[in-house]
Amino acid sequence: MKVTMMRATVAVALVAAVSIPVTRAQDGGAVPRTPDGRPDLQGNWTNGTITPIERPQGFDAVLTPEQVAQIEGGRQECIEAHSGSSDPDRDAPAEGGTTIGCDFILEAAAGGTGGYNLFYLDRGDQVAVVNGEPRSSLLMIPEDGRIPARTPEAQQRLGLLMAARGQHGEYDNPENRPLSERCIVSFGSNAGPPMLPNYFYNNNYTIVQTPDHVAIMTEMVHDTRIIPIGGSPDSGDTGEADGPSAFPEEIRPWFGDSRGWWEDDTLVIETTKLNPQQLMAYREFFGASPSMKITERLTRVDANTINYEFLIDDPDTWETPWGGEVPFVRMDDLLYEYACHEANYALENVLLGARAQERENR
Repeated sequence: MKVTMMRATVAVALVAAVSIPVTRAQDGGAVPRTPDGRPDLQGNWTNGTITPIERPQGFDAVLTPEQVAQIEGGRQECIEAHSGSSDPDRDAPAEGGTTIGCDFILEAAAGGTGGYNLFYLDRGDQVAVVNGEPRSSLLMIPEDGRIPARTPEAQQRLGLLMAARGQHGEYDNPENRPLSERCIVSFGSNAGPPMLPNYFYNNNYTIVQTPDHVAIMTEMVHDTRIIPIGGSPDSGDTGEADGPSAFPEEIRPWFGDSRGWWEDDTLVIETTKLNPQQLMAYREFFGASPSMKITERLTRVDANTINYEFLIDDPDTWETPWGGEVPFVRMDDLLYEYACHEANYALENVLLGARAQERENR
């Protein structure tokens, strides 16, 4: 799949509000605000990090300075080891491919035989720091930083889904191929909800804000969420987010049905009616129930950081809710067009080969 590496300006069909800094953050400089007094979330942001979603065994929630130095130092050593020029006289890869011990993502990208190398990857090189704490995992709920166990009903539902997938694999026909490969939604859960890093590349966002909407454009597969902002569903406010959903129960759009409202200086976004195909495309959500609800909270804590919180609530699937925090760091670079299928002849050739096999088997 082709990915355009150069960044191009992205036009978003909303008028950006002018920023005026009026509040001093505790650290990191002024928190800008829009003319209507709300914290200004606008700009380009990245959530790339080497901190995993789930907490590795043997780690506390907060890393020690020594652990941070070891983790980030090892990442830099890996980058330096695989950033040198390739030897034009090198031999062919060993049978079965090569092993890249310092980075399993790089090893998967290379395919063992030299596919994507480090030049194409941009997963981040630092641990996630939230409220001054270097975190060992993005998940903080439950306390062990791990996705909770599934309910017995969910395990049964998951078994049926896996059996069905075994009968008709995701590469058996064009319609079953992964959504990201078909350039329908972003890889992993970049666009969300929740908006999580993919640990590969293009973990970048542009946010545009008006008094009644927020648009979040994801660089990965050019997805954009447009979220209406009004009163809290329980506030009695008559804001646009109140009232009946814009979608009937049987309509489940990509990225779900999201409504936003402000709680003091935090933008809260509640999403229901998530698309089942999108849930099945993300490993952690595979087999989730139609009643799943996701709550996101965006708080700009200083001039350079948005603290992004998320909570997954689906009692029909997991024994307890689960969620965490991800720092969104201001990015002075631009976002690029994600040229997902340009000059991609692979699927056409796959279909031609399948038709040839069918003719041979007649």
